[in-house]
Amino acid sequence: MTKTLQVLGIGHALVDIIAPCEESLLADFSLTKGMMRLTSPEEAAALYERMGPAVETSGGSAANTCAGIASFGGQAGFAGKVGRDQFAAVFAHDIRSIGVSFHHGVSDSGNPTGRCLILVTPDGERTMNTNLGAAAEFAEGDLDHAAIQSAQIVYLEGYLFDPPAARKAFFKAADFARGNGTKVAFTLSDPFCVDRHREAFRTFIRDRVDIVFANEKELLSLYPGASFDEACGSIRSECDLAAVTRSEKGSVVIQGENFVEVPAIPIPKLVDATGAGDLYAAGFMFGLATGRDLAACARLGSLGASEVITQVGPRPQRPLSGIARAHELL
Repeated sequence: MTKTLQVLGIGHALVDIIAPCEESLLADFSLTKGMMRLTSPEEAAALYERMGPAVETSGGSAANTCAGIASFGGQAGFAGKVGRDQFAAVFAHDIRSIGVSFHHGVSDSGNPTGRCLILVTPDGERTMNTNLGAAAEFAEGDLDHAAIQSAQIVYLEGYLFDPPAARKAFFKAADFARGNGTKVAFTLSDPFCVDRHREAFRTFIRDRVDIVFANEKELLSLYPGASFDEACGSIRSECDLAAVTRSEKGSVVIQGENFVEVPAIPIPKLVDATGAGDLYAAGFMFGLATGRDLAACARLGSLGASEVITQVGPRPQRPLSGIARAHELL
């Protein structure tokens, strides 16, 4: 089958709802400024009623990566689960409008589409309140096998590993992908995810994953007590290819005996680190899908990360394709 997609991401389908607010609203809801917390549908609804005019966009870690691939000029699709409400339409319209195909399941449980209510105080701090809703219900029946078969790479979001049904779907997606010539990529997502699922992650990686994305903290959480060099040696033995980001130290790419170090791209000012790992994965996989060597893939990843952290929000506000050309990376 012709591979019409470079990457198909599978993860939480969330609508980001971003609005400015005063400090008093945080106090009214006993929110800790600058932190993220999970909320119930009722809490999310009450807070949404109190928010002022907002910007509503499709969000979620893997969806942000797919948006980055599209910004580089690539072909990406995203699979996630939504509810039967207005936010499902918001998510679908927004992600399609940026050139990402949407392969979705729809919940019949009554749970709303997942949403992240982001309150921005006058000092620029972002306080996030997330209700996963229908996004956490993703299951085997929501897999689009034709989309998986049509992709060069299937990219699985570690955040979605928590629910047993979603985890089972990951196993099925990975097995089907590898049986149809599609590479499987997996992001560790967060040290807390690694701590919860360390042995399950390692087994999944050894048995079903071709490409691992992690930052340094996540990698060290995967191999507790190891030095960075020791952890790199361990991940080398457990997967074919790993890309590990190290913030201002750049990134390393490990494949067999190859150990490629690529520096970070300097930026004038760090504004918001949200989405750095997502956009690194976007650039790296775009590079892989277009036949570039490992160092070039890492440089594209660094470019995506450096661009997104100089702005507010987890998605590039300027086309990454143009920026990459200006840096002579495309």
